[in-house]
Amino acid sequence: MDIDAWIWWLIAAVGLGIPLVLTAMPEFGMFSVGAVAGAVTAALDFGIVAQVLVFAVVSVALVAVVRPIAARHRDGRAGHATGIEALRGRQAVVLERVDGSGGRIKLAGEVWSARTLDSGQSFEPGEQVDVVDIDGATAVVM
Repeated sequence: MDIDAWIWWLIAAVGLGIPLVLTAMPEFGMFSVGAVAGAVTAALDFGIVAQVLVFAVVSVALVAVVRPIAARHRDGRAGHATGIEALRGRQAVVLERVDGSGGRIKLAGEVWSARTLDSGQSFEPGEQVDVVDIDGATAVVM
């Protein structure tokens, strides 16, 4: 029983697809696509050198092009702060005098209890303050 080269390339593509599923490493998928390209080259009766060359070129091209795009999308998601993290660094307006023991501010359209980061500091109504942290339900400002 003699198996054609394109079948071996498809077996290699499946073999490279299995670690893709198990490890979620997209590079295996790119190599798998390269193996499919090698199978197409073999089916068109090109020699083994052309098949290996097509496999290498397609695989490297996919890794070089797709990987940076995927990394850019992955890094873009990390920049979206939500919840308490989204409030840190924002500005607020003092509604009631804020000092080390307490006070009230308007932050993101809501009234929050607040205290100063430095216990010796105080802010009067109408002043702008920066939110440094959120401690429970209290904004820590400076």
